[in-house]
Amino acid sequence: MPFPDELSPAIAVVDYNPDWPSDFNHLAARLQAAIGDRAVAIDHIGSTSVPGLAAKNCIDAQIRVTALTPDLVDLLESAGFRCRPEPWNHTETSYGVPCEKLVFAPPAGERAVNVHVRVATGPNTRYALLFRDYLRANPESRHSWGAFKQRLAQSVPDLSDYGQIKAPATTILMTTAEHWATQTAWTVH
Repeated sequence: MPFPDELSPAIAVVDYNPDWPSDFNHLAARLQAAIGDRAVAIDHIGSTSVPGLAAKNCIDAQIRVTALTPDLVDLLESAGFRCRPEPWNHTETSYGVPCEKLVFAPPAGERAVNVHVRVATGPNTRYALLFRDYLRANPESRHSWGAFKQRLAQSVPDLSDYGQIKAPATTILMTTAEHWATQTAWTVH
C-alpha cells in the first residue's frame, strides 16, 4: 500500500513515455551508490521497462542480491528509501514457491518508484525478468496487455481492486510467456 504522500485519487495507466528508461537509469545510479557491490544486478522491470507498453507512471527496479540481509534495509533507508511494511511486500509466491523479498518506496515527495530486492537465483527474480523480456519481444501481446490495463484502470480506479483483478490475468500472460521461454531457450541474464 502506498505511503500517505504517494496516495492519488485513482489509478492511471498512460501511454508509454520515452523518458522512463532515463528515469530508471537515474534511479539505478542512486541504488548502486546506496548498496554498492551488494547488488549482483539492478534491472528495470515492470511495464515501464517495455518500450511501447502503456503503464502506470511508476518505475519498477529490481535489485538482485545473493541474500536478503537486514543491512540492506539500513543501506536503502539511509539513502531515503522507505521499506514497505505490508506482509505481501516481504514474501511472494512465484511458480508455487514462496520467496522472500523487500520492497521500498521512494523518498517522500519523489517520483513514484517501487524498488524490489530479491535473491538473484530466486524464481520471483526470473518471473520479473521473463515478464519484461516476453513483452519486449512480442508486439501483439504487448499491445493487448497495455490495452487491457488501460481499460481496467478506467473501470476500476482503486489500486487494491485493480491489483486483485489484474493478478489472474497476469497468470494467464505468464503462462504464454513460459511457453515462449521454452520455444526460444530464454534464460535470465
